[in-house]
Amino acid sequence: MIRSTLWMIGALTSFCLMAVGARELNGQISVFQILFFRSIVGLLVLLPIILLSKRRGFLFPKRLNLHVVRNLFHFAGQYGWFLGIGLLPLATVFAIEFTVPFWTIIISYLFLKESITVKKIIAVLLGILGVIVIVQPSLEVAHYGSLIVLGAAICYAFSHVATKSLSNTEHPLTIIFMMCLIQAPLGLLLFIEGWTTPVGVEWLWLTIIGLTALSAHYCMTKAMQYAEVTFVVTMDMFRLPLISLIGVLLYSEHFSVALVLGMLLIVAGNSVNIYGKKNST
Repeated sequence: MIRSTLWMIGALTSFCLMAVGARELNGQISVFQILFFRSIVGLLVLLPIILLSKRRGFLFPKRLNLHVVRNLFHFAGQYGWFLGIGLLPLATVFAIEFTVPFWTIIISYLFLKESITVKKIIAVLLGILGVIVIVQPSLEVAHYGSLIVLGAAICYAFSHVATKSLSNTEHPLTIIFMMCLIQAPLGLLLFIEGWTTPVGVEWLWLTIIGLTALSAHYCMTKAMQYAEVTFVVTMDMFRLPLISLIGVLLYSEHFSVALVLGMLLIVAGNSVNIYGKKNST
């Protein structure tokens, strides 16, 4: 359990650093350019690891079409997430992102024919209610930044469902490698005419975003090797109060009652889903 906790501390640190990097680059480097550099850093790290492991088969996917579909959704999700960080308080972005499990339940039911239980329905309803409380559409007619992040969460859910399917035939390194390989040219094509040459500390933040994007997922994978998935996902929920504190300390963001209530509803929905799975096994 101690090892899992340490790995999750690494994951939480990575997610928060990536968000801070995105906020620091907001308005200086375009989101598409950030995504391009994120993928390039990933390729520079992963390619030597795969080659040195002498498992070059990891470079050749078995289901290329599904990789392409997965990464189109994942790229769109990343774009919305990074864009949202420049428009909304960090805590709001992370809170809405935590609705991904609820959309995954719905999409898995529609496309993978996974069962829908009462606990899953309760989880989805709590999650949706949490989003409504945070976004407050009746007051703001749904702030477009919140809708962007909500769209990103739905895209991430499609990506997760595709990843689950790919995991039956592909090695995790292949999935991550293909993610970087497919998304690098996507980012390049979408920002090529608006290239901005990074200067000074911008290079550092771009590198941090690329490295933490990899380390976050690696740390979570390692954490799951030493503890149950329920423990890992529960610890991941600490991202909400942690990023909220960072937002208050670094960017003078306000912590509203509506945000706290919405986050509690979303965490409650996640908890129902997580522990419902645990009790059914």
